[in-house]
Amino acid sequence: MQYECLLLAASLRANAPTFSGTLYVAEPQAGTLCTKDPSMPGDIKGALEELGAVILPFENETFGESYPHGNKIEALCAMPQGRNFLFLDSDTLILGDIGTLHTDFTRPSASMRRTGTWPEEELYWPGYSATWKSLYDRYGLAFEPTLDLDQPDEYWKRYLYFYAGWVMGHDAPAFRQRWRDWAVDIRDNRPEELVLQSLDPWLDQVALPLVIHSFGGRRPDDTLAGLDGELSCHYRLLPLLYARGSDAVVKVLEDVTSPNKVKKWLKQYDAFKRMIYQGRGHKVRAMFDQNDLPPVNASYATGSRKKGSGCVRRWC
Repeated sequence: MQYECLLLAASLRANAPTFSGTLYVAEPQAGTLCTKDPSMPGDIKGALEELGAVILPFENETFGESYPHGNKIEALCAMPQGRNFLFLDSDTLILGDIGTLHTDFTRPSASMRRTGTWPEEELYWPGYSATWKSLYDRYGLAFEPTLDLDQPDEYWKRYLYFYAGWVMGHDAPAFRQRWRDWAVDIRDNRPEELVLQSLDPWLDQVALPLVIHSFGGRRPDDTLAGLDGELSCHYRLLPLLYARGSDAVVKVLEDVTSPNKVKKWLKQYDAFKRMIYQGRGHKVRAMFDQNDLPPVNASYATGSRKKGSGCVRRWC
């Protein structure tokens, strides 16, 4: 993931000339919950810093190896207080000038590039409404205002559900505190409506809409349309970028990775070396009709969530 961070940092520097914020690369540290040292080598840190990144060490206090997806929750604790934040998964490519993004950060939101992965329909389950409402009731939140009434009852899109590939808001430590506390509570004291539901790996995305709603947040509006659009691409895996990405996205990837000062690092990662520099990405692309792509389904989303293991996951 350190190489994904390098790619993200290089694309930000190349394509966002008006960006005046700080790019933090959150790095988990070894500890009681992370028995394998997940920190990056010094030379990689130096390369990231040359691209303008600030390395932000943090310790896992709650999840660690037992739930590596919790890294993104715990990383927010190390962020500065009282500042607007946009949290990105490391496998994100900046396509345009993200410095032009103007939105109300006091109303948090997150990515809608999700599929109906949770809750899962079961034979004896109580249904979507009862499952979600039990969680809103647990934390004293109004359930009805979160519903998308343009969607039919008991259809997954009717309910507030996000993909945690990007999350924006104000005051990252305060956001993290509630996200962590509620995720732990759901994990350890789930309502009876959830007894048939798996929470691994979906725990972060189960708690996320509750936290966003509690801070007055909502689904992304037009001011956030550039994320997962003209400003950023959460590619998940490079073969998926080559298979599904537009010609413009592929061009940005290859333009950003062509300078020698970036190439010398990214070629050390075998997946990048094969897909970008040895041309295998274009062989993948040639297998798909860009005007008739297969649909994105739940198995695709599930597979993308299970890469990596333990505390070696790093998020930027």
